[in-house]
Amino acid sequence: MAGRENKQAFVSLATNNGYALGALVLGHSLRSVNTNRQLALMITQEVDSQVRQELLGIWDRLIVVDVLDSEDSANLALLQRPDLGITFTKLHAWKLVEYEKCVFLDADTLVLQNVDDLFNRPEISAAPDIGWPDCFNSGVFVFVPSIQTHEALIAHALAVGSFDGGDQGLLNSYFNNWLHLGPEHRLPFVYNLHSNSSYTYSPAFKRFGNDVKIVHFIGRKKPWQYTVNLETGKVIHDHGIISVTSSERFIQQWWDVYNEIAAHRITSHEINQITSNVGNLQFRSFTEESHATAVTSSQDSLGRWRWEYGQIDYGGVDSFENIQRRLDETLS
Repeated sequence: MAGRENKQAFVSLATNNGYALGALVLGHSLRSVNTNRQLALMITQEVDSQVRQELLGIWDRLIVVDVLDSEDSANLALLQRPDLGITFTKLHAWKLVEYEKCVFLDADTLVLQNVDDLFNRPEISAAPDIGWPDCFNSGVFVFVPSIQTHEALIAHALAVGSFDGGDQGLLNSYFNNWLHLGPEHRLPFVYNLHSNSSYTYSPAFKRFGNDVKIVHFIGRKKPWQYTVNLETGKVIHDHGIISVTSSERFIQQWWDVYNEIAAHRITSHEINQITSNVGNLQFRSFTEESHATAVTSSQDSLGRWRWEYGQIDYGGVDSFENIQRRLDETLS
């Protein structure tokens, strides 16, 4: 690799072992689509040494960041606003000044097609957030590393804070002219498709689904927290092992990538070591007991299938109150 490609990088952040698994799959997905850019992953001390070794097999660089480090320029400020700790951690990306331009990808994203063309975009380029399209979603964005910008972001965080308590609110507050910038700053939705969006707007997904480049697994439950059949590699959903909805199929795609990594790079013993402390991640066979559970919960899956195909029960399960409750649970 030579020339400009060495000066540009895909950047992500893993704050614990769970998100490190996400980064492992993300990095592999970038390699699979033949990117020629550098892969730089920021990690915290929460990521175990064994996991770091596996990450180094895919990512070009691991950068350990810790906002509580005594040598960190943000340390004094953080003592005044401890609620901004995770936000400050992500802002370290602007300190990677060895690169001329970067694309930040959250560790809960999955790349399906080559996206090196993003480096032709200016700072700040991002896709609108589906919850409030006048704001951009900070799961995927183009930025230019700069110590000056990093310091300005820290100062802005201290003075203004974040209206949503996270990095997205802070970045939208700082880059508050994004909405009024030219079209080159607005990424098409296929560069940051929320994994559950096909459930809310299935006609568009049917039309543009094959063009999706990056899937973003927003919401509380992440792909690595699902139960998987160790023998087949298939995700076990509430209704069984068949992925019915597009959202479930994306989760299966994530696991297909992970299983490919496990088959070629990681032994079964190492998998157990890496995943032993990760949230609700489990491996088990699809037993008769789990099948019984699947049968009893299949009604919900059928309702989602009917929704996707336009058979909507507005007076019952698909009423406004039920939809609002489901959205609140998903986005919380």
